Amino acid sequence: MKTLTHVILLAGLIFVAAAGPAQVPAQAAAVGGQVVSAGQIAEMQAKLADWPQLEHYRAANAALAPPTAGEDRVVFYGASMTEGWGMHGSSFFPGKPYVNRGISGQTTAQMVVRFRQDVIDLHPKAVLILAGTNDVAGNTGPMTPQMTEENWESMADLAKANGIRVIFASITPSTDFPWRRGLHPAEKIRALNAWLKDYCAAQSLTYLDYHSALTNEEGGMKADLTVDGVHATVKGYEVMAPLAQAAIDKALAN
Repeated sequence: MKTLTHVILLAGLIFVAAAGPAQVPAQAAAVGGQVVSAGQIAEMQAKLADWPQLEHYRAANAALAPPTAGEDRVVFYGASMTEGWGMHGSSFFPGKPYVNRGISGQTTAQMVVRFRQDVIDLHPKAVLILAGTNDVAGNTGPMTPQMTEENWESMADLAKANGIRVIFASITPSTDFPWRRGLHPAEKIRALNAWLKDYCAAQSLTYLDYHSALTNEEGGMKADLTVDGVHATVKGYEVMAPLAQAAIDKALAN
């Protein structure tokens, strides 16, 4: 996940990125009183060129065969908690036709843009959306709760219009973000989850409550379930897996 500093510097360097590589300083540039390396500028240029990160799964999507008759394909769609499922010793539903399309650090705004490529065009029966942590963190700039809620609604509308069943997972708990300290996100996460639960009930969508199973009394994640206060350990994913499967079974039965 990237810091808000990168976002601020990105805005300050748009003129450099737009000018092309020939204009990038060989060593560093000063923006807003901060020294930025040529490597950071190159990274920001790449982000400008593909802000929603459509290239991330382009080849994998092209290589993925269409679902077979009767296949209950499900796309797990989200950010780092999703992308990390199946890595570092965790198991991602062996034997199940589930497709992981998480990208670390993404906000719901980026996820809306890539929804067609990374969900609709894969023709799943259902999509399991886990998103919102990076909105609260402001990874792509400040976001209000309404902005997150409207992006959730947009993804649900796109899925329903294409006959894809929708499962929304609650934002997982945290009391602090390692990449942006001091935001005290626990209550913001609770409030967004309350809205999401009500929205799912009103729209007849499946709500998946990870938060209750993972949280401690302070509103953070239980110590044995997280590596850094945000991301899950192998044990954390083991707690989440049966909850996800139950939600998928419910959604596919409707």
